[in-house]
Amino acid sequence: MTEKILRCREVQEIIGLSRSTIYRMIGRGDFPPPQKLGLRAIGWRESAISEWVEGR
Repeated sequence: MTEKILRCREVQEIIGLSRSTIYRMIGRGDFPPPQKLGLRAIGWRESAISEWVEGR
């Protein structure tokens, strides 16, 4: 079974935070880091975002 990859805009909608806040939290270690999808593309595993939301 393939896991869904969420792009930044989808993550923003799910968690209700801005892009800059997400990146600030990644830098502090408070948010799961994204996965590199290509040269200029990143995304988050849906399970990682779900776990983070549940843990808050």
